Amino acid sequence: MATYESLITITGAVGDLVFYNLNGKNVVRKKSGFNKAAFKKSPSYEKVRQNSSEFGHCSKIGKIIRKSLEVYIKEAGDPLLYQKFAKVMTTIKDLDMVSGRGKRTVENGLKTEEGKKLLREFQLGTVNNVLDCVRIEGQILYKNDHCTSDHAVILTLKLDSKNYSIENNEEIISWNHQQDKSFKKYFSENDLLLYFIVLKNDHDEITHMGFV
Repeated sequence: MATYESLITITGAVGDLVFYNLNGKNVVRKKSGFNKAAFKKSPSYEKVRQNSSEFGHCSKIGKIIRKSLEVYIKEAGDPLLYQKFAKVMTTIKDLDMVSGRGKRTVENGLKTEEGKKLLREFQLGTVNNVLDCVRIEGQILYKNDHCTSDHAVILTLKLDSKNYSIENNEEIISWNHQQDKSFKKYFSENDLLLYFIVLKNDHDEITHMGFV
């Protein structure tokens, strides 16, 4: 983009150049080589279309998950959390081996052990990862011996990647010197469920959080 001075004000296209006014200045730029019609139909753009479709999917899934956890993950204090979470969503999507290129989903990626592992190990800013303290087996939350947290918030998320929606239920449990505590079952075992755990001390301060 460049500015120009002329006694005649030109607006519109002349050859490969486009003239217009921007904030009171006469500006000229070269025409874009992008062709919208070709992008939608041309075989040469097929891979680009596939990548674009999957990128949009990962972005939407990442957004609805983060939105459902917003009240907690804002405590992570990480200004780059959006980009980092989008990246891990893309990596998990790549683990979908049952869908064709352009139609791979985060949901199918999360059905793999590697996909679950990537989500569980995702670091939320400087907050300690909850895997250092707890584990889930069945509907029981187990606390490790060295964990000093006073209570836990368990968020059960039911992910629907087809409709880009999430249902969630929140439960607060206190251990009362116990090392294990059962929690409620809100959805069917056939649903894709994610468990997000927030641990707090007796001052109600977050000490650990993450997916389990």
